[in-house]
Amino acid sequence: MSGVAGWKAVNPAWQQVDDLIEHSLLTSDEALDGALERSIAAGLPDIAISRAQGKFLQFLVEMSGSRRVLEIGTLGAYSTIWLARGVGHSGSVITIEAEPDYAKVARQNIEQANLEHLIEVRVGLALDVLELLSGPFDFTFIDADKVNNRAYVNHALRLSKPGALIVVDNVIRQGDILEPKDESAIGTRDLYELLLNHPRLDATALQTVGGKGWDGMLFARVK
Repeated sequence: MSGVAGWKAVNPAWQQVDDLIEHSLLTSDEALDGALERSIAAGLPDIAISRAQGKFLQFLVEMSGSRRVLEIGTLGAYSTIWLARGVGHSGSVITIEAEPDYAKVARQNIEQANLEHLIEVRVGLALDVLELLSGPFDFTFIDADKVNNRAYVNHALRLSKPGALIVVDNVIRQGDILEPKDESAIGTRDLYELLLNHPRLDATALQTVGGKGWDGMLFARVK
């Protein structure tokens, strides 16, 4: 589709607006800043959600009254920290990470944020770990490999109670979902097909632009 290639180049203004939002609305946070710094220093890919997106996730958890949260794809636990802040002192977060080295960094970041009493990091392939989990969860955040998005959502649905929210990151993929060719875009379109007229899930998605490029999140509510 014409115009898609142009969108892939990050507009400098997108990052500038993200910076303005962070500086104007979000205060400096030692735990979160440190988590990003330690993750980058350890060689983890710089693909964590933005600070504004993290605050949005925290709001969603708080507004939904979620107390038991599942995360698929920990990376350095940047998003995990936001989710844990949302559940409050009486809640809990189980987060799954396939890479042991990433999980080690994540645990360090969680400890530095003083949230180890709320967060449990489970290491292993998500599809294997999910088989061993028991629900129900109030909220699931999926930010892992996109090829298995359909399977992750099906597991999240199995582990969710009615009214629970399932959020999936990176569902626009710089417009590649329009004519999906790579595995991630194909897996994302497969997720869209799963959710169309799903008997137990009501879904929508929002596309975004920012320092992370052109992408978006999908939101599915369990009926």
